Amino acid sequence: MAASDIINLTVGFVAVGVGFLMFKSLPRPKPKPRDESDVPFLSVIIPARNESARITPLLESLREQNHRSFEILVVDDDSIDNTAAVAESLGAKVLQKKAEQQGAGKSAACWYGATQAKGEWLLFLDADTYFTNRDGVRNLLLSYKEKGAKGILALQPFHTVRRLYENLSAVFNVIVIVGMNVFTVWGDRFQTAGSFGPCILSNKEDYFLSGGHKKIEGALMDDLALGEAFLEKNLPVHCLGGKGIISFRMYPEGLQSLIEGWCKSFAIGSKSTHPFVMAMTIIWIAGSFISANALISAISSADAAAITSSGLLYGIYAIQTGLFARRAGNFPWFIFLFHPVLFLFFIGLFMYSLFRVNVLHTVTWKGRKINV
Repeated sequence: MAASDIINLTVGFVAVGVGFLMFKSLPRPKPKPRDESDVPFLSVIIPARNESARITPLLESLREQNHRSFEILVVDDDSIDNTAAVAESLGAKVLQKKAEQQGAGKSAACWYGATQAKGEWLLFLDADTYFTNRDGVRNLLLSYKEKGAKGILALQPFHTVRRLYENLSAVFNVIVIVGMNVFTVWGDRFQTAGSFGPCILSNKEDYFLSGGHKKIEGALMDDLALGEAFLEKNLPVHCLGGKGIISFRMYPEGLQSLIEGWCKSFAIGSKSTHPFVMAMTIIWIAGSFISANALISAISSADAAAITSSGLLYGIYAIQTGLFARRAGNFPWFIFLFHPVLFLFFIGLFMYSLFRVNVLHTVTWKGRKINV
């Protein structure tokens, strides 16, 4: 083998090792069996803007829960579709929030819902989430109680993929989780970057003590900002994976929606990642391209030893990327044979996000132009 092939292979295998340090595991809530009768009354708060096509699975899953001590508040965020009618037909109480009166966006809707809530505990859910079994709410509440019922317990829902283009989110899911800083081999040695956004549970006292969504109303990344608000008050933030409890389907409307969704968040969210974790992430991403380059170079030179070694590296990278992504969603194994394409899409969209945030200072989401 040529010296360049040996260097590429060495760097590539180092990047694989860095990957295992970067993303050791994604723990999930596994509460011990116990009676939930002492769990306080819960208010489920769902901010919803033009979600008539997506909110039904969530509301139906809530109706099927074995634990029943909760109310459902859907905060209609100035929708122009029939979100309110759909929510009411499925048993939710709808709160109408007019943007010109109470502020625009998810944070304003969450705050309004919290001020109207009757429960001692508050569960904020994105409208595209849904519980995957009848004990989902129960297990979530018991897990929070086992952690002392203080601060935040946030779950990253398990990503359900149904159409081919949705697989382009695979690397994004991994980076979102890794970017929280707490899933490396060093555990909680690094402070969490904030909280996951789609599923956030808190007690009402801590929520209002932190300032809640009112304090972070201008933040584009409300999930990270809310976690930071809790940490500023020395309140704990626990982040876990939601597999087996709660799922979501991201951007089913099409590729444009997927691009807008990831674009609005990634450039800003990356600033909350610890520099050391960021460095490991960059090395891991680079390893995908190094493995592909090594394989192409080996095939071009017709060197049997190089082809075998580089093919092994490329295959290991495909398996590792698949293992990581499948902790976050039901991505099919075959897509990881093309892992450089997934990483290339990620880098392209990340650069576009940087341009929108740092040059244009605007992003677009759900028909709203948001100034950054």
